[in-house]
Amino acid sequence: MGTIITFYCLSALIIVSAVMAVTSKRILRAATFLLFVLIATAGLYLLLNYHFLAAVQLSVYAGGILILFIFAILLTSPKGDRTEPEDRGKVAMGLAAALSGLVITAMVTVKHIFLYADPNPTVAGDHEINMKTIGHALMGTEKYQYLLPFEVLSVLLLVCIIGGIFIARKR
Repeated sequence: MGTIITFYCLSALIIVSAVMAVTSKRILRAATFLLFVLIATAGLYLLLNYHFLAAVQLSVYAGGILILFIFAILLTSPKGDRTEPEDRGKVAMGLAAALSGLVITAMVTVKHIFLYADPNPTVAGDHEINMKTIGHALMGTEKYQYLLPFEVLSVLLLVCIIGGIFIARKR
């Protein structure tokens, strides 16, 4: 029962923080609400006993990427920067796109036949994937291994950091 209550609390925090991140007028506040979303998502991973994913979520996304966003915001925008108000046409189109995405996702989820039902050990939380298996999958060069995307992502982050330095330098 406590797990269900925790799940609903984390889900409510994710939904409220995501809506506040999108609708906030101040950019730095939006980044703070995004931080709450990322931390609550790590809490959901902990509920599923995916300790490795929770640690990655906190260290890489909440700790690394979001800090990079905040540095970019602070380096490129004047103090107290606010977002410009959008016209109603853009807001309506955004809401229509979000609603259609929600409907498509719901339809696919309802019609999909899941391979694992109730006896799935990962859903029940009785089993966790070995760290050695995750390490080999991340750093391998075989099929279904992710060394190349991992390196491409590191180059992309390096380019972002260099771009931030050049933007700050011009000021």
